[in-house]
Formats: sequence, C-alpha cells, structure tokens
Amino acid sequence: MMDKLETIAEKLDRSKGWIIKDAVNQYVERIDRKEKMLAETRQALSEIESGKVVDGDEVMAWIESWGNDNEKSAPQV
Repeated sequence: MMDKLETIAEKLDRSKGWIIKDAVNQYVERIDRKEKMLAETRQALSEIESGKVVDGDEVMAWIESWGNDNEKSAPQV
C-alpha cells in the first residue's frame, strides 16, 4: 500500500501526507453526507406516518399545468 501511496503522490506532485489528509477529509465528508441523508429519510418517514403527504394526482396536475396560461400553484401539504 505504501508503494501505491508513493506512486500517487509522485503523479500528483503532492506529499504522502497531503494525499492521506485529503483521503481522510473525503471520508469524513462522505460519512457526514450519509448521516444527513439518513436523518432526512427518517424525517420524511415521520412526515409520511403523520399524514403530511401530497396526493400524486395533484402533483401530476400541477406539473402538467406548467407553461400553460392557467398554470397551477404547487400543491400544499
């Protein structure tokens, strides 16, 4: 693995420390995104369970009205 790290560092003209720091930063950002997505999914499921949903037919009617003279407002919960 150290050989691969050295090769990558040489190709990028960066130090091995820079490569490692960048990899750790990317990993932490990826974990943060996953945690945020999980929290958003849990929130969405909670809203669905409590009935905070918009009827699909209303959404489709709204979309189909886009660009027409009688464009509808977005459906509300």
